[in-house]
Amino acid sequence: MAATDLNASDYTASEKARLTWLIARMAKRGIADDGTGNVDQSDLQRRFDRIQNQARKRKQQGRKK
Repeated sequence: MAATDLNASDYTASEKARLTWLIARMAKRGIADDGTGNVDQSDLQRRFDRIQNQARKRKQQGRKK
């Protein structure tokens, strides 16, 4: 397994909560889509990616939560 692979244990409790909230928001927007695929989720995806990158960086540095 590479150092960039993330497990649930690599996230802090706060990060897990924020990721869960973002996933719920993405799902809500997905439900609101009328089938055209015109729902923009890029802002939520950027937030999600930023949280993952923070956890990945922390794991690479070997720091604990």
